[in-house]
Amino acid sequence: TSVLLLFPSMSKDLSELMKEATKEVHEQAENTPFMKNFQKGQVSLHEFKLVTASLYFIYSALEEEIERNKDNPVYAPVYFPAELHRKAALEEDLEYFYGSNWREEIPCPEATQKYVERLHYVGKNHPELLVAHAYTRYLGDLSGGQVLKKIAQKALQLPSTGEGLAFFTFDGVSNATKFKQLYRSRMNALEMDLATKKRVLAEAKKAFLLNIQVFEALQELVSKCQENGHPMQPKAELRTRNINRPYEHGPEPGKESERTNRKHRDMMPTTPLVRWILALGFLATTVAVGLFAM
Repeated sequence: TSVLLLFPSMSKDLSELMKEATKEVHEQAENTPFMKNFQKGQVSLHEFKLVTASLYFIYSALEEEIERNKDNPVYAPVYFPAELHRKAALEEDLEYFYGSNWREEIPCPEATQKYVERLHYVGKNHPELLVAHAYTRYLGDLSGGQVLKKIAQKALQLPSTGEGLAFFTFDGVSNATKFKQLYRSRMNALEMDLATKKRVLAEAKKAFLLNIQVFEALQELVSKCQENGHPMQPKAELRTRNINRPYEHGPEPGKESERTNRKHRDMMPTTPLVRWILALGFLATTVAVGLFAM
């Protein structure tokens, strides 16, 4: 009690403290042109695929460590695999975009690997900090997911049946608002002393910064390929054939695929500057819109 008198803010619920601790980075993200670009539907198929690939590595690591600690009292109360886990959904999206050998096709930038290594380190050595990463990612994606799903679906002309957008679809959550309330209440019930709370809040900030570093790495990847004269259109780009294949007696597969790919190429900005802004736009919006709605 005497400690809480010295630090009255620490008497607040952990979810509220988490929101306050990341307020500054929220505001930074909200005031960038990135979110506005994505909200206008200015995102290309290739940037979207790069983002999906990085998210796959991040969620694979996060969920591996969650499974490792699912019975640990420092995490067990917020263990909701059926409702929240995203790895399987991302695998589905990657197969749609890249084809059956997507595991050999997708890149893992150094910044993404750094994020992955941090998740493994936390899960193995400081599992009490795992909640910071889970809260930052899952509730952010759950909050902003439906808005982003509609924007991406329209901008990229993806099927209305949801192919390529499984990441944003939480089939296990029937009411997002009620579920977030449940999650917060479980998180707030985690037993933590003052020192642990402060470490969790610091980890939440670190999680956000790791996301930003991933944005910057993807920016560099896109810019570098543009500078080298590569249009960022690998052979995997051709595997978007599924977009127009729901009809058994539809157009000739080859011609339809050609039209589809031409359409996506026409959608892509031609300058490196615009392209990396759009790549960052999607990523910043994924985090910022989601966290803002927490």
